Amino acid sequence: MLLRYFYDEKLAQASYMVGCQMTGEAIVIDPSRNIEGYLKEAAKEGLHIVATAETHIHADFVSGSREFAERFDTTAYLSDEGDADWKYGFASDIEAKLVTDGDRFKIGNVTFEVMHTPGHTPEHISFLLYDRSQTVPMGIFTGDFVFVGDIGRPDLLEEAAGLQGTTAVGAKQMFESLKRFKALPDFVQVWPGHGAGSACGKALGAIPTTTVGYEKRTNWALQMEDEVAFVKELTTDQPEPPNYFATMKRVNKEGIAVTTTLSSPRVADATEVNELVKTMQVVDTRNGKSFAAGHIPGTINIPYNSKFVTWAGWLLDFDHEIAVIAEPNQLQTIQTDLQSVGLDRFVTLIDVAGLPNEQLTERYPDWSAEKAVGAAEAGDVFVLDVRNKTEWDGGHYEKAERILLGKLASRYEEIPTDRPVAVHCASGVRSRMAVSVLQALGIKDVINIDGGYAAVQTVLNQQALTES
Repeated sequence: MLLRYFYDEKLAQASYMVGCQMTGEAIVIDPSRNIEGYLKEAAKEGLHIVATAETHIHADFVSGSREFAERFDTTAYLSDEGDADWKYGFASDIEAKLVTDGDRFKIGNVTFEVMHTPGHTPEHISFLLYDRSQTVPMGIFTGDFVFVGDIGRPDLLEEAAGLQGTTAVGAKQMFESLKRFKALPDFVQVWPGHGAGSACGKALGAIPTTTVGYEKRTNWALQMEDEVAFVKELTTDQPEPPNYFATMKRVNKEGIAVTTTLSSPRVADATEVNELVKTMQVVDTRNGKSFAAGHIPGTINIPYNSKFVTWAGWLLDFDHEIAVIAEPNQLQTIQTDLQSVGLDRFVTLIDVAGLPNEQLTERYPDWSAEKAVGAAEAGDVFVLDVRNKTEWDGGHYEKAERILLGKLASRYEEIPTDRPVAVHCASGVRSRMAVSVLQALGIKDVINIDGGYAAVQTVLNQQALTES
């Protein structure tokens, strides 16, 4: 048997390929939409991918099961658990095997057993792995059920998909599912679907794998025996889910276009950008300081780094065409990144090197925390905190109001325009994106607080010492 681990750092998402070297067949567990890496690895190992399997309808990335099935006639093993609202709508369009708790299937000489593990979602299943004639499992693919040091959050159907009342039900289901997990032998290896940085849990560990025994000894959720206390802990302080999670739930349930049917974006002359801003969402991928020094009015700033995909999902509209200001040699990777979260309407790339300086007419200033606090105390600026709720609850400036960066487009009318708006996050990265969003929305008198809340807190601490 062969087991390969694939990890997308941009989405903190793990997938796995299991192959039977005797028969040359392989399966991919929870594949991402970009399937080229799996195909390359399978070819290197002399394997033929014949199937995929999904632990649940994912909320944070586009699944590759349909991509595999449409392009290579693979079989998709999909959950038939849960209620009617969360069945795989696209299953009838491909070769699919709907599975429930206790079902077994084989890929070559490797056996998989389905274990229904609801809690994160009602349909969630895990896959126990048996090699050849083993009577006990060697490992379990847990998807978003059990992570290293954490478990899946139960609130996404309510928070991201709008299904009221599902959080408490999911938390109770999770409590029962964990009893089954704890009954597995301690030596069983655990292969989760996410690592640190994912929004599918509160505090995921960074190491890729673990064991049932280790999690029983160290995972907070497996230490709790009281259901009421467990539900309270699990449903408290979960991070706010990105806007695009609701869209991911829909496309992974109903299906999405195969990437080979999508056109490649055209490369536009930079002189077109002012016209493109009128009809498209235009994303400037330069770093925040370069954007601050001069940018095209109407563009938003999402730097092209490891967080680009997540923030694109937060800030872009899936129903409108997208133009990106970047280097032409980045076109393919940017398209792949955007497609990974279903942003398929990327149609134009504008060469950043050709941007005319005379068109970079909009700017914004950076203020020191000391200057910003002084102006706030005098009532001369409105301070906007764009951090998440957990950060805010951990400490905030009393003169500030909070609107999450990802919610600015829907809540910007709450921001007063009778004085400048001074924006901060934790350290100054998200606040620069927030400033660009506000300017694109028409709030032009905006300031970035350099150093973020950390710098603001330092100033406040110094003032308190002086006063004492």
